[in-house]
This record gives sequence, structure tokens and C-alpha cells, in this order.
Amino acid sequence: MTTSGCRYLYGPVRSRRLGCSLGVDLVPLKTCTYDCIYCQLGRTTNKTTERREYVPIEQILVELDRRLALGPVPDYVSLAGSGEPTLNTRIGELIERIKKLTEIPVAVLTNGSLLWMRQVQDALMEADLVLPSLDAGDERLFRHVNRPHRDITFDQMTEGLITFRERFHKPVWLEVFLLAGITGIAPETRKIAAIADRIRPDRVQLNTVSRPPAEEFACQVSEDRLKSLAPLFSGKTEVIGERRVEHTLSLAPNSMNDEDLLALLSRRPCTAQDISVGLALHINEATKRLQALCERGVVIALRNNNAVSYAAIRKPGAEP
Repeated sequence: MTTSGCRYLYGPVRSRRLGCSLGVDLVPLKTCTYDCIYCQLGRTTNKTTERREYVPIEQILVELDRRLALGPVPDYVSLAGSGEPTLNTRIGELIERIKKLTEIPVAVLTNGSLLWMRQVQDALMEADLVLPSLDAGDERLFRHVNRPHRDITFDQMTEGLITFRERFHKPVWLEVFLLAGITGIAPETRKIAAIADRIRPDRVQLNTVSRPPAEEFACQVSEDRLKSLAPLFSGKTEVIGERRVEHTLSLAPNSMNDEDLLALLSRRPCTAQDISVGLALHINEATKRLQALCERGVVIALRNNNAVSYAAIRKPGAEP
């Protein structure tokens, strides 16, 4: 299996939340409504609320059809990538057409910032799973952690999450990304939990920094600390740790080339273990290929929390 020649597909990604998911990129690198201090892709270079067709969905569908024909089947087709996918005005049409193409469930990973817009809510109604984010419990920390576009207010964002949940009757998994000394302390986590109670997601997923963040002061909360904060949330709450994803796709030997690796690493920094599991390479082969890409100067190794992640060196603002 390979995504060679694909500009808008990447992976499958070894995901701690979705198993093995095939990623779809709907906007250019770092085109987003937020500039989160913890983002693993670095600073936002195009902070915007302008919705338009940033990348052509017709080409996405051609690539997806070709990719699915190669098999095997990933757990999800995930609309996520290197920016905020709901900025693409044709996301709803894309979801509908993907579902005509395959029975693989479609997941949308969104920061939730535009869910107050009726047209964005409408666009996501055919998705099988929506995974929005809530990283702060008040306006002050919202501005500090997410650094949103000036046109987005905290109340607007939270009301959007609540009204979307009221309309969307399929699973919603709310990600709460906690940071040491900022939101990963009980008083601030309680504020987030109170809003989560109003949203009523099917599950809350507590997450924290696991790869080098945009800002050095965005620090990891320990897994034990996340577990101690989990009871503050009502309903089903789980800690998203560095657990091993057992399910892997069975690929033909050497079916994945360097371009596939670069397509993945340009959207998501990965460890050698991530590559090994997500792309079904032996760990030694994954390490060898990553080292070769580093020697070519197209990939850089980044150390964070005693782990080494690899990221493609890619110019901000470039198309996927």
C-alpha cells in the first residue's frame, strides 16, 4: 500500500484515538483559526476565519479512490491534516461523496472554533464521528492556550460546541488538551469540566503534550496527573496516553516509499514506533529510512520528553 503521488492523503497514521486512520488534508500547512501553544506543527502562519475551497475535493476523491483500491482497509478516513478542516467550504460535500465511495467511517477532527456557524454544523451532519476540542475554561486561558483569531470569542466557541451536540446525534468525542501549570491544575480543569457537562459528549478524552510543541512553555502533564483529574468530568472519560496501538495494517514488503513517509511527517511528527505501527514496517526498517531522510536534509529529529520524533522540513504556507 502506498500513497505515492498523493498530495492530500497521508498515512495511515498510528493514532492513539482512532487506531489506524487514513488522513485527508483539506487546507494548506498551518492554515487555522487558532495558533495553539501546544501544536506539534509549530506556529500558525495563516490565522484566518475565511472559509473557501482551499484544496480541490475532486482531486482528493481521485486520490482516495485510487488509494482504497490498493487495500487493505484503515479503521477511519480522517479529515484533519495540517490546519482546521472546517475552513474548507466543501467539507460537507466531501464527506457525502466519501461515504458513497466506501463504507469506512469518516471522522472529522476539528478545533470546534467554527461550530457556531450553521453552515459548518450542516456540513458535518453526515460524518460518522466528530472529535472537537476544548482546551480552556474561560476567555483568558482560551486566549493564552489557543491564541484564536480575533473574530472568535470563547463564549461563541463554547455555544457552538453545545448547539452542534444538540443537533448531531452520532458520536462526539471531546478532546481536552491539558498543560502543566496552566490548565492541568484542578481549578482550571473544573472549569473545563463544567462546560463539558453542558456539551454532553459521548466521551471526554484527556490529552497532553507528547511531541515537541510550538512553544517550549507548553509542558506535558504526567499520565498519573491526568488520571487524577479525570474524575472531575462526568460521563465516560479516558486518558489518552502513549499506549500501543495493537491493530496494524498488513502491507506488502517495501510498498511504502520515501514520499509516503514525507507526506505523513509533513502533517504529523512521528516516532520510529509510530511509523512502524502505522505503516506496518519493521522497527529496524522504519529507523533506517528515517535516518536516511535526516541525512538527506528533508527530515529533522526532535527530542521531547525523552522521546525522539521526526518531522519533515516543509515551507509554511505550501500546499499539501
